[in-house]
Amino acid sequence: MAHLDELFSVAGKTALVTGAATGIGRMAATGLVQGGARVLIASRKGADCARVAEELNALGKGSAEGFSGDVSTEEGIAALVAEVRSRTDTLHILINNAGVSWGAEYEDFPYGAWAKVLGVNVTGLFHLTRELTPMLEKAASDEDPARIINLGSVMGTQPMADGAYSYTASKAAVHHLTRTLANELAARRITVNAFAPGPFQSRMTAFATATDEQADKVGKRVPIGRIGAPDDIAGATLYLCSRAGSYVTGAILPLDGGQSAQHGMTLFKE
Repeated sequence: MAHLDELFSVAGKTALVTGAATGIGRMAATGLVQGGARVLIASRKGADCARVAEELNALGKGSAEGFSGDVSTEEGIAALVAEVRSRTDTLHILINNAGVSWGAEYEDFPYGAWAKVLGVNVTGLFHLTRELTPMLEKAASDEDPARIINLGSVMGTQPMADGAYSYTASKAAVHHLTRTLANELAARRITVNAFAPGPFQSRMTAFATATDEQADKVGKRVPIGRIGAPDDIAGATLYLCSRAGSYVTGAILPLDGGQSAQHGMTLFKE
């Protein structure tokens, strides 16, 4: 097991996970802490991040620090970058998890829902990544590149909106931007990949997955028969951020139980 432990280890690495107080961000941060990393957790709700960091520190191995950080404005991103720089000189891993959504019927979908959602999910993601690239490059080597993971969605892969028109468009943009940055940053020894999750329990999906009964109902629509679990995110995070994933860049990893391959077409069979 020593070789496997080393292959998937993130011990000694420093990571920033945005929007990590709840949901998928917290799942990723948990995996990194349990893998031995030092994890900086930031979201607009700094008190929640501090509380989560305390809970993760109780797990042992790695460590966590929680504080406030807002990627919805240029000023907020500048403050977050300054906070990260005050805590560490190098950054091995950046997980751009922070995101927002907006749901409304097609006839009622508001103009302002586009700027708000794209501003956080795409503009904020790009700007934070650009500002932290020097720290990532400093931590990178040929044998162990720095890692960026962006949060996309199965909704950015499949043509469905469920009333979240700006959200689904923003996640498709995240996927394309991920491939663009993977090409551009490869020479700097930085890999760039994205998760494209299906349904997981989170604050954003609480309207449909908050209870076990709701989660089971949604899970029945997934080919594999269930919604995602925390270990599904943690395992994928450790893979992409450890030596095991050092040769992977530009990938949009579907964590969706088969939804990205799901379709309703039939040619000859009933």
